Amino acid sequence: MSEHATPAILRGPELEGGDGYASVMDVFHAAVERFADNPAFTCMGRTLSYGELDRLSAAFAAWLQHETDLRPGDRIAIQLPNVLQFPVAVFGALRAGLVVVNTNPLYTEREMAHQFKDAGVRSIVILANMAAKLEKILDDTEIEQVVVTELADLHPFPKRPLINAAVKYLKKLVPAYRLPGAWRFRDTLSRGALLEHRDIAREAGDIAALQYTGGTTGLAKGTMLTHGNLVANMLQARQAIGPGLAEGGETIIAPLPVYHIYTFTVNCLFMMETGNHSVLIPNPRDLDGFIKTLKSVHFTGFVGLNTLFNALCNRDDFRALDFSGLHLTISGGMALTRAVAKRWEEVTGCPVAEGYGLTETSPIVSFNPIDAIRLGTIGKPVAGTEVKVVDLEGNDLLGGEAGELCVRGPQVMKGYWNRDEDTARALDADGWFHTGDVAVFEEDGYIRIVDRKKDMILVSGFNVYPNEIEDVVAHHPGVVESAAVGVPDEASGEAIKLFVVAKDPDLDAETLRTWCKRELTGYKVPRYVEFRDELPKTNVGKVLRRQLRDEAKGQNGGG
Repeated sequence: MSEHATPAILRGPELEGGDGYASVMDVFHAAVERFADNPAFTCMGRTLSYGELDRLSAAFAAWLQHETDLRPGDRIAIQLPNVLQFPVAVFGALRAGLVVVNTNPLYTEREMAHQFKDAGVRSIVILANMAAKLEKILDDTEIEQVVVTELADLHPFPKRPLINAAVKYLKKLVPAYRLPGAWRFRDTLSRGALLEHRDIAREAGDIAALQYTGGTTGLAKGTMLTHGNLVANMLQARQAIGPGLAEGGETIIAPLPVYHIYTFTVNCLFMMETGNHSVLIPNPRDLDGFIKTLKSVHFTGFVGLNTLFNALCNRDDFRALDFSGLHLTISGGMALTRAVAKRWEEVTGCPVAEGYGLTETSPIVSFNPIDAIRLGTIGKPVAGTEVKVVDLEGNDLLGGEAGELCVRGPQVMKGYWNRDEDTARALDADGWFHTGDVAVFEEDGYIRIVDRKKDMILVSGFNVYPNEIEDVVAHHPGVVESAAVGVPDEASGEAIKLFVVAKDPDLDAETLRTWCKRELTGYKVPRYVEFRDELPKTNVGKVLRRQLRDEAKGQNGGG
């Protein structure tokens, strides 16, 4: 190790500003006052201004305070996709002093029941499309008030009934349900508009949201994110990304779920605090509808992730769009491959700035400087943040050595809800959160994620990181995407199996192995290759390596 080796701890710049923000509601009130006439959120052609968001969320808060017995600190589940009702319900609940439990609308009944019981949820706002699932589990929960909304409930007449009828009767996307005593969301707003409400003051240490981990590594846990955590991360985002944005002048495409912490912080806090306009995409998997929306909007920013960038760039209609206004593309949620990043820049003319974060860190930990993007890294620590890497025994490592990434800063969670042992394992006595990701610090302070600890493949004693293999494979012109996992092997402990979605129907396993041999040391070359029509993914687009690994067990690796 040279005397100029990177220090054991990397530190971001000093965190600036705050402007007296003690809670998320302080941020909200400043935004709706400053930018009352600006567009805040658009969905399916309907736009809410900041002033309308203020009025409607106040009405929902008043209904909560007068028509329910919910008290500050009680939990309310918001189970909605990217629709205008989401910010109205979330900010209304926070104004009433409640804790928001963001819930994936694609959850199964089992997953819903676990989350609602674990969080002690007492009320819920749910899309009608999922209400039949709620009916089946409601008696097993503590939920007392149910609010049901339909897709176009905040659209004007006659568009509202037309869209809602089409969803229910033509597309048959709303299974029959029976929830006696449930309120219609529109009725809560009408009733609340006639009532007075009082915003409940919250302190920085009070919990604002229970954000459940994705559950890809086991049972989903509720991450306690405080008002202080979320405000700090918003300020960190502003310091890292803000210099490249015009306050009140940007239109940002938001295709990722707003209930996910990545979009929640970026679009519901950071973009709101800067007075900018978020275009919510209810179903980004519907690429036809998604691209049709993009055609109608002069967008200047795009918040996405690797699999979505890849899918869009493979579409002729996307490549034909007008990208003249696009000057900010942010990637997070999963590793960005060099091949996809370069393709996106070729197609759109806009480079991708990759960041890194976790549910437990609200989520942003690091970000690539907009004017100094380095592909293959997650950038540098955001303001007020310290990061270090440790070995398996917890000893600090110096730059250039791979170890578990640990994070300390004001955005790090309070802990896991009702899980003291899990909290103690993840958060040490000195406040360091152990991420479970393997990282290396480069000499000039950039951070490179090597992989998840749990995804690391051990081949004859050598560590192999799937991201490296997948990045090499992604450059093959006949490949759409891939995932590498370890499978049991008597001779080497583990062998590498590669799952591939091919663009070229004639692509075969040997061709891919030959390709890999050009770029990878022998022990990193996949022994097995299996072609698939698609790879299993979470709702936010992360490839489920664990599922592939489980499927490969007992198959002797595959073909």
